[in-house]
Amino acid sequence: MRSSMSWEDLWPLLLDGTLDTLYMVGLAALFTVLIGLPLGVLLFLTRRDGVLPAPRLNKVLGSIINVGRSLPFIVLLIALIPLTRIIVGTTLGSTAAVVPITIGAFPFFARVVESALDEVDKGRIEAILSMGGNAWHVVSKVLLPEALPAILAGVTLTVVMLIGFSSMAGVIGGGGLGDLAIRYGYQRFNNQVMVGTVIVLIVMVHLVQSLGDHLVRRLAHRR
Repeated sequence: MRSSMSWEDLWPLLLDGTLDTLYMVGLAALFTVLIGLPLGVLLFLTRRDGVLPAPRLNKVLGSIINVGRSLPFIVLLIALIPLTRIIVGTTLGSTAAVVPITIGAFPFFARVVESALDEVDKGRIEAILSMGGNAWHVVSKVLLPEALPAILAGVTLTVVMLIGFSSMAGVIGGGGLGDLAIRYGYQRFNNQVMVGTVIVLIVMVHLVQSLGDHLVRRLAHRR
């Protein structure tokens, strides 16, 4: 049965859903960067011709990341329900959704970081090593500073992806705008809710992309 809802009743729901989505995306983005950034650096360093060559380790890490990237997120959401329950104690709500969202995103971000580091001038790396520098010096003095604009662009791209992931998490009761769209929009055939959530998501993505592009341009200009 089609149901109707006044805009006065819809605004509080949209606000709560937006806050839940921002919470999920913010927390998942933090964990994604904390896991994906060092993993991407390690992938770059352990190449056969890298600063810390370890082909076997690189192959294992690469395989794990490729598996993570190959799984559709909706499948990952369901497959990680037991792990989510172990970590959070529940599979419902915004906090529980952070677990599969993070696991679904960090392999992608790790590859973004690795690609960004690939663009760094190899001559700068060789210069640091020739002066007695070690892997830490290469990472802290050359790789991360030189690749920062590209990494920041990757963070922006990843956050936009996380917004989409957070919406899909509504399928398993993850909260946020996705859950709002499913429970009030799809299941109750309420077009107002569907339109409202779509508009908020579009605005959210636009703001994130605009802010990220602005920061990347400022960093590139300073360089």
